[in-house]
Amino acid sequence: MESLDYYLQHTISVAHDIGDFIRKERARFTTADVQYKGKNDLVSYVDTEAEKQIVARLSKLFPEAGFITEEKTIDKTGEEYNWIIDPLDGTTNFIHGLPIYSTCIGLMKGKDVLLGVVYEVNKDECFYAIKGGGAFCNGASIKVTEASKIDESLFATGFPYHNFEKIDQYLAIINGLMKNAHGIRRMGSAAVDLAYVACGRYEGYFEYNLNPWDVAAGTLIVQEAGGTVTDFSGGDNFTFGRELVAGGPVHQELLALVKKHW
Repeated sequence: MESLDYYLQHTISVAHDIGDFIRKERARFTTADVQYKGKNDLVSYVDTEAEKQIVARLSKLFPEAGFITEEKTIDKTGEEYNWIIDPLDGTTNFIHGLPIYSTCIGLMKGKDVLLGVVYEVNKDECFYAIKGGGAFCNGASIKVTEASKIDESLFATGFPYHNFEKIDQYLAIINGLMKNAHGIRRMGSAAVDLAYVACGRYEGYFEYNLNPWDVAAGTLIVQEAGGTVTDFSGGDNFTFGRELVAGGPVHQELLALVKKHW
């Protein structure tokens, strides 16, 4: 196996190239290209083609590794290493022409994320990290903010588009933040939300109904930027546990609010 930095630099190159593909396809995309994987779960040929391109490139880069991907264009799970990929996080935004969506790629050893790349297509911002190496955006070091209180903070979240069984608990958390925080934002890309926590644009982020490919890369970037990531119970089952709380020092108070209602 090559060094993590070797894989990181090649992964960044792949993410940039896929971002260029997505950008070009958006210029000619129409609603006739929209497909449905389920209720309110949208997809397009751009998602699947982007994923195929990523898989082809990474298969050559690291043949021993398997894949965990959103669009399931390949059936190959590695015994030790796996790439975890969301080719287009924020598909609904993309389809509607809302300019917030990203390509995110992580490399895992077991359940341990070793590197993560989140490329936000519209602002041409590439957030990345390798484990133990700090976090960066377009070559500049990034850090979470120092705010430690909810009333000093701006938060991000996501709204469920299916599985509404816990909507009352979710709204109770939002109610607590609405009355006390600087505000709450819903951008539509979990990977971008995490990247924005890492670089200090948000103090914290929470969401449920998440998929591992949405968060694997971004959670590592938050951690390497000095932040904390947990599941809603305060544990470490956030990559595959479908729920997470991420933030800088405010994480403790945000987690307490989540646990109070969840």
